[in-house]
Amino acid sequence: MQITHEHEEIRRTLKRFIDDEINPRVDEWEAAEAFPAHEVFKGLGKLGLLGLTKPEKYGGMALDYSYSVIMAETLGHIACGGVPMAIGVQTDMCTPALARFGSEALCREFLVPAIAGDAVGCIGVSEPGAGSDVASIQTAARKDGDDYVINGAKMWITNSMQADWMCLLANTSEGAAHKNKSLIMVPMNAPGVTRAKKIRKIGMMSSDTGLIHFDDVRVPQSNRLGEEGMGFTYQMMQFQEERLWAAANAIQGLLNCIQQTVDYTRERQIFGRSVLDHQVVHFKLAELKTEVEALRGLVYMATEKYIAGADVTEWASMAKLKSCRLSRMVPDSCMQYWGGMGYTWENPVARYYRDGRLGSIAGGADEVMLGIIAKYMHTLPARG
Repeated sequence: MQITHEHEEIRRTLKRFIDDEINPRVDEWEAAEAFPAHEVFKGLGKLGLLGLTKPEKYGGMALDYSYSVIMAETLGHIACGGVPMAIGVQTDMCTPALARFGSEALCREFLVPAIAGDAVGCIGVSEPGAGSDVASIQTAARKDGDDYVINGAKMWITNSMQADWMCLLANTSEGAAHKNKSLIMVPMNAPGVTRAKKIRKIGMMSSDTGLIHFDDVRVPQSNRLGEEGMGFTYQMMQFQEERLWAAANAIQGLLNCIQQTVDYTRERQIFGRSVLDHQVVHFKLAELKTEVEALRGLVYMATEKYIAGADVTEWASMAKLKSCRLSRMVPDSCMQYWGGMGYTWENPVARYYRDGRLGSIAGGADEVMLGIIAKYMHTLPARG
């Protein structure tokens, strides 16, 4: 993947916004367990950063996906995991299917304000009884005249406590689990939508995560994205971008974690010399950085294939798997060299440690990624 002057300009613009508008307030938002999404998104929208790959007629920049990857990577400079994750939901998780399959009217109603930063979106897939197993969701949307009437619940939904709309996956017919689902745009102020509970987590503190109930929520059938029954397929397509985004977003934060550890261990003395002077320490940190740069190579290669029009399900799954494993391994290894300081709540490496653990669960667990990779390798055992 070639990094152009335009890529670097986006990187510089976003980094300046992070340094001026986000990082000075991160500790406050972490303590409050929420950040002002509308305010932050409006700032990003004014800079044109919420629609890099979206059509120009809706306010986007119509750039290829490499620009989303550079943005995701740069968001790793944010001093927590929750805020970049919330931004990624807006740019690369709840809007790709809308931009690709939504009608002109739906894009005008939902996509335009999302790109401008005037509306916050969320993606409604996971449920209390269905996370990585997307096919088993129970939320249903039955037809009644020209409307859908929606009943069910969605759980672990990022941005949902502040969101203006949800891109909802629901069963719209009987039949095979992979062919009976549709994606439906649901305003969060519709009668029957209840933000039932804000979920408290061990990490990603500044990102609001909710349990949402739908009780006879009525929306027009025209709010469906694309063809009825194609929702599972559309969501799998969105997952390609979501997983590439997640892998790219991990890179800079992991490098920052390593560099902060280098800086600290250079100053900390033990047995008459700095911790960093011990070979076991500086060799381990060198190994960790090599692993992160290998992840970058994998992400960039997957991005090149995606831009060329290839199905990168396997590559995106490998990138997400590798990034999530490193998001557990790198902070854990670095924390060891901080000693007792590493085990304090305010310590930056401790925050990486807490926030990084989510990746191996959310957006498709590690085991799901391994299953996808094995399927593409044709190594899964035959059934029947």
